[in-house]
Amino acid sequence: MEHITLLIGIVIVTALVFDFTNGFHDTANAMATTISTGALRPKTAVAMSAVLNLVGAFLSVEVAKTISGGIIDEASGIRPEVIFAGLVGAIVWNLVTWLAGLPSSSSHALFGGLIGATLVSVGTHGVHGEAVVMKVLIPAVAAPFVAGLASMAATRLTYRLARGRDEADTAKGYRAGQIASAALVSLAHGTNDAQKTMGVITLALITGGVVAPHADPPLWVIASAGLAIALGTYLGGWRIIRTMGKGITDIQPPQGFAAQTGAAATILASSHLGFALSTTQVCSGSVMGSGLGRKGGVVRWSTAGRMVAAWALTLPAAGAVAAGAAFLAGQGTWGVGAVAVLALGVCGAIWAASRRKPIDHTNVNEGPAAEPVGVVTAALRAVSPPPAGHPAPPADAPADAAVPDLAVATDTPTTPAPHAQAATVTR
Repeated sequence: MEHITLLIGIVIVTALVFDFTNGFHDTANAMATTISTGALRPKTAVAMSAVLNLVGAFLSVEVAKTISGGIIDEASGIRPEVIFAGLVGAIVWNLVTWLAGLPSSSSHALFGGLIGATLVSVGTHGVHGEAVVMKVLIPAVAAPFVAGLASMAATRLTYRLARGRDEADTAKGYRAGQIASAALVSLAHGTNDAQKTMGVITLALITGGVVAPHADPPLWVIASAGLAIALGTYLGGWRIIRTMGKGITDIQPPQGFAAQTGAAATILASSHLGFALSTTQVCSGSVMGSGLGRKGGVVRWSTAGRMVAAWALTLPAAGAVAAGAAFLAGQGTWGVGAVAVLALGVCGAIWAASRRKPIDHTNVNEGPAAEPVGVVTAALRAVSPPPAGHPAPPADAPADAAVPDLAVATDTPTTPAPHAQAATVTR
C-alpha cells in the first residue's frame, strides 16, 4: 500500500508538471493577438490570463469527468504507472512542439499519451473507442473549421461596420474589445484545459482506491490544477505566442477582436457539453479565419501547414512515447525510476536547446521573415483584392507584403516616375 501511495504521489506531481507545461504552451491561445496588436503589454497580458485561468478552473467539472471516466475505462485494470507513462508522453511532446514554436494541442498530447500507455499495459478493452471518436476526434476535426468560419465572418462584418470611420478611433475601441475577449478566452481555457489535469489526477486516485469510481474531482485537486496552469501561463510561452501573433498572419485590432470572440464562444460551448477539444486548434483556426476575413489579408500557409502536420502527429507521437514509457514502467520500481530519469534528461536537453535562441517578452513581436508566394496565396489575392485605389502586389511579392492603409496612403506624397517626367519634358 505504501508503494501504491508513493506512486500515486509521483503521478500527481507529474500531472501538475504537465498542467504547468500546458499553461505556458497554451498562453498564446488567449493572448497572442492581444500582444501582437499592442492592446496589452506582454507581461500584463500573461498575468491577466493566469488569474482568469485559475478562476475558470473552478467553474465546471464536465471535461474532467470525460477524462477520468469517459476515454479510459477506469475498471479495466489501469494502474498508476500507466497514467504516469501517459503523462510523460504528453509532457515530452509538449516541450518538443514548444521548442519548434508550433501551437500543437496539449489536450491531444494528453489523450494520445493515455491511450498509448493503456493499449500497451491493458489492451484495447481499456479504451472507450466510441468516446474517443465522439468526444476527441470529431471535435478535433470540426472545431478549427467552425471557429475559423465564425472568425472569418465576424472579421468581414467588423470591417464592413467600420467602413468610412476614422481608423485611429476604431482601433482604440477594438483594442478595448480585444482585452475583454482575451479575458473571456482565458476564462474559457481554464474551464477546459485545467480540467484535463483534474481528470487525470482523479483517475489516479480512483485506480489507487483513494476515491470512489465516477467521483468528482476533490476541491484540493481543482485548486492545485488551477494554480499549476496559472503559473505556467504567467511564465508565458513566448515562442508559440510569436507564431500565433505574427507567424500565421499580420493581425490588426479588428481581426484580433473577431478571432478571440469566436474562439471563446466555441470553447465555452464545448466545455458545457463536456467536449475536451483542443483550445489550441480552436484559437489557431480563429486566427487563420481572421486572416482570410480581412480584404487583402494573407495567411502564411507554410506556417499553417507545419501547424496542421503537428496536429496530425500529436496523438500518435505522444502515444508512441507513452507506450515505450509504459512498457518500461511495467517492469517494476526500477522501470518507473528509469522512465523518470529519461524524461528529466529529455526535458533538460530541450530546455538547453531553447536557450540558444531565447524568445521572451522583449522580442516576442519580432515578425518572421517574408514568405514566397505560393499557389494558395496567389489564388486568395485574386479573390480578395486590396482596397480600391491601391495596386495589387506583384506576383513575386512576399506573402506577407502589407497592403497600405487608406489613411496612410492618402497622406503620402507621390512622385512621378522618371519615365513620366521624361514624357512631360518631351512634350
